[in-house]
Amino acid sequence: MVQVDAGVIARCVEGDNTAWTEIVRHYTKRVYNLSYRFTGSWQEAEDLTQEVFMKVYRTLKTYNATQGAFSTWLMSVTRNLLVDHYRKHKREASDVALEEVFETVETNPTSAPSPMEAVESHDRVRLVRWGLSRLSADLREAVVLRDCEELRYDEIADILGVPEGTVKSRINRGRIELAKILQRRRDEVEV
Repeated sequence: MVQVDAGVIARCVEGDNTAWTEIVRHYTKRVYNLSYRFTGSWQEAEDLTQEVFMKVYRTLKTYNATQGAFSTWLMSVTRNLLVDHYRKHKREASDVALEEVFETVETNPTSAPSPMEAVESHDRVRLVRWGLSRLSADLREAVVLRDCEELRYDEIADILGVPEGTVKSRINRGRIELAKILQRRRDEVEV
């Protein structure tokens, strides 16, 4: 991902609102996607995205470019807020309404899947989200950062503040555990 340059960050720290707008515009989608994948709720993801950017705005002057990329720092702030949110709410992630899936059909019918494909895709997404919600927070965040956000191992290690070997181990254990959870669910449904 292309970074915003250090000049934009410096201007923002000095109070330049256009620089802040550029930072928010550049990173909102990434923060929102991570929040959504972690919570499974678009409403919570929107709220958490706003919270992340409020926290970033208040603490931007503490960012030190010599300690790593801005995106890594931002993802660490996001991760910490998501973990705090998880600890406060420790509940099952909510499901996205089917209406959201079908909005695509209404707005762009030529590129949209058939209704049956949309339902099947929605069911798969819901099942994976359900499975992810059953993983421990440390395994879930490693799997989400790697498989959903497609971050490199070294980036994940920086964000989580753990060695790269621990990241690889958590991702591997998380994938194995997720596969077991989903298989048990399939077996329950088939019985």
